[in-house]
Amino acid sequence: MRDVSFAIAPGEMVGFLGANGAGKTTTLKMLCGLIHPSAGEVLVAGHRPQRRHPDFLRRITLVMGQKQQLIWDLPPMDSLRVNAAVYGIPDRVASRRIAELSDLLELGEELTRPVRKLSLGQRMKAELLAALLHEPEVLFLDEPTLGLDVNAQMRVRQFLADYNRRTGATVLLTSHYMADITALCPRVMLIHQGQLFHDGALDRLASRLAPERHVRLELEQPAPAEAFTGLGQLDRLENCEVNLRVDPAALTSVVAQILERFEVRDLEVNDPPIDQLIGELFRQGSL
Repeated sequence: MRDVSFAIAPGEMVGFLGANGAGKTTTLKMLCGLIHPSAGEVLVAGHRPQRRHPDFLRRITLVMGQKQQLIWDLPPMDSLRVNAAVYGIPDRVASRRIAELSDLLELGEELTRPVRKLSLGQRMKAELLAALLHEPEVLFLDEPTLGLDVNAQMRVRQFLADYNRRTGATVLLTSHYMADITALCPRVMLIHQGQLFHDGALDRLASRLAPERHVRLELEQPAPAEAFTGLGQLDRLENCEVNLRVDPAALTSVVAQILERFEVRDLEVNDPPIDQLIGELFRQGSL
C-alpha cells in the first residue's frame, strides 16, 4: 500500500474496487485492526483500529464472503446467542434484534437447522445477521454476495440498503459483482497495485468512461453486416440478434434509422456494463 488516503462520512455507502491483489482486503483488515499499518495513521469511529479497544470493536463489523463465523455443526441461533453474550446484549434485546433482522433477511426455520444443511444463500444471510446483531455503526463488507445466485444477491443488496437507511450505518463494500456497487454505492474508490487512483461519484466515473451506448436489436429477419453501415460499431451479428455501439449524440438519429430500415422485434439501449468500464480503467492504470 502506498499513499492511500481517504475519508468516509458517517452514513455513506462507498464501493471499494480493484483487481485481485490490488489491496482491497488488506485495506479492510487494516481498518478493522487485523493488520497494523507500517506508516501513516488510521482512524475509524474516532479510534485507532490496531489498538483493538473494546469500544471500537463494538462499533464495527467485518463480513467476508470467503470466511464464516457461524459454527458449522450447530444451528445459527446457537452462534447468535454466543455473539449476544460476547457483546453483552441482554437476552430480551438480543431476541428482539434477531427477530427484526431475521424478518428483514427472510430467515425463519433456517436459524434452527445446522449451518451445514443450509444453502449458500441462507448461510450468507445468517452470517449477516450474526455480524449485525450488536448494531455496528461501521460495516466493512468484503464480497458479501460471493457465490450467491441472482435472487439471493438481490435480497442481500436490498437488506443492506434498508439497514443503512434504518440505522445510518457507514458501509465500505468490496465486490466483484458490479451490480452490488451500482445498487448500493453512489461513491466509488478505485485501487490499483496498492495505490488509490480514483475517489468520486460512480455516475460521473461511468459518464467519463462511456462515450457510447450499447444498442441491442432483435430483428424479424436476418440482415447482412453491410446493412448497419453508418449506424455505429457492429459488435455482434448472429441471425436476428444484433449488438451495436453508438455515439450518445447520434443515438436518437440511429434508433430512428434502425426502425425505418428494419422490422424490429425488440430494441434495448443500455450504458456499457460498469465492470467493463472499470476493467478498462485498470488496464490503463490511470483516469
